[in-house]
Amino acid sequence: MPILQVILIAVGVVALDRLTKSAAETYLCAIDTHPVIPQVFHLTLVHNTGAAFGLWKGGAVFLILTTVFCMAMIVAMLKSKRLLNKVFGLSAIDGWLCLSFGLILGGAVGNLIDRLRYSYVIDFLDFRIWPVFNVADSAITAGGAVLFLKIFLHEKGKQHGSSHL
Repeated sequence: MPILQVILIAVGVVALDRLTKSAAETYLCAIDTHPVIPQVFHLTLVHNTGAAFGLWKGGAVFLILTTVFCMAMIVAMLKSKRLLNKVFGLSAIDGWLCLSFGLILGGAVGNLIDRLRYSYVIDFLDFRIWPVFNVADSAITAGGAVLFLKIFLHEKGKQHGSSHL
């Protein structure tokens, strides 16, 4: 069942996100930044009041409502092929779509837990040239990339008479 696959992926993302955020809070709170690969990758604890990668700081209510809306849309699309077709032009839920929705849903839940619990999101992955982020942000970004490729290759396949993904 696609819904079960999405839930399992989302639960895995939330578990990894919670575990890594807990470790970051425990071990990084007294350290300004911990270089793993100097000048390239550091572990830096940040309490982010904005969205992914530090965008929209201070818009907690908006971010919570947007997250809940996106989560509801994913659940609705899993239950309704008509809605899935209307929103993304896709007619079936396959493994790629389950992966995409599971990653996005898990990341959204992971950050929503932080936002509701602390009024900020715990970030700690620091590549020095990009804002500090976390596992949930990574999952949302990867899920969005998979969804984009799925839609793009589906459209390309429709033009050529076959689907590529």
